[in-house]
Amino acid sequence: MQSNRRLKNSDGVSRKTGFRRFSDGGFSTYSMLAPFVGLFLIWSAYPVFKSLQMSFQRYNAICNKDQYPCGSVGLKNYSTLIMSDARFHKALFHSALYVVGAVILSMAASLALAIALQEDNRQNRILRVIFFLPSVTSSVAITLVWGWVFGGTTIGMANAVLQRLGIISHPIEWLATPVLAIPILIFLSVWGGAGFGMILFLAGLNAIPSSYYEAAVIDGAGPRERFKYITFPLLRPVMVYVGITGTIGAFQIFETIYLIFPSSVGSIGGFKDEALMIVPYLYDAGFKHFRLGYASAVAWVLFAIIFVISLINLRLTKSLEDLR
Repeated sequence: MQSNRRLKNSDGVSRKTGFRRFSDGGFSTYSMLAPFVGLFLIWSAYPVFKSLQMSFQRYNAICNKDQYPCGSVGLKNYSTLIMSDARFHKALFHSALYVVGAVILSMAASLALAIALQEDNRQNRILRVIFFLPSVTSSVAITLVWGWVFGGTTIGMANAVLQRLGIISHPIEWLATPVLAIPILIFLSVWGGAGFGMILFLAGLNAIPSSYYEAAVIDGAGPRERFKYITFPLLRPVMVYVGITGTIGAFQIFETIYLIFPSSVGSIGGFKDEALMIVPYLYDAGFKHFRLGYASAVAWVLFAIIFVISLINLRLTKSLEDLR
């Protein structure tokens, strides 16, 4: 057949077509990729599409046509979730507060650490390692330690220190006080994530040519002007990356809430749902109440929120670059 013959191109060099070309180079390549592609389709792609399908169904772990019928409900899961689910609205509000506070404060702390530790000397290298350690330590272990620190009895480290200093006379129920839940979560996020952002900002700072700062000093620019007109604009791509990844991670918070915030019977999210957020609510709906279809709808709403926020961030950054 014509497709299996050697053909010549305009330069007179023969080339293979059809099955011969595939068999010489492509067959071995695709055969080596096949196991990974198969595992990806089975364990990643299929669950994603199955979750999308289940989000349009009333699907429980146990389906009974008389008491618990399962089947397609169209957009009912989404309409109930958005219009009339008070717990989801509360989880969404808490998530928004947490994301705004955690992302902004983490970026500010990371940038401040990067600028303070930019000079390459032994002392700064040791401090970089210390600040980066929480980012590579087990999040479960860190969460349990902070759960002991904010313990509501005199055994809790925070209460013990404050009582020893005479600031308080009775132990504070840190994890059972609604107004303290979000600030505690933001504090833990900044403490644990500032080191990772610091490394990224350090890489961005070191990539800025020193000649820019030398020229600015010659022109009489002070530290504030150099930061405003050189450092900040040239770090914008790093800020976008840190902001998007921080937003995604903040929306996906789960283990901290699950481990240290006390839950009422049959629910998750702390006392009076003061720490309830989207992913814990998804877990509560899907794996405690076995409303798997409804939980799938929660997951896809979360995906839509993260996608839209990331898209806005990228578009806004591109618009700012165009204005320059």
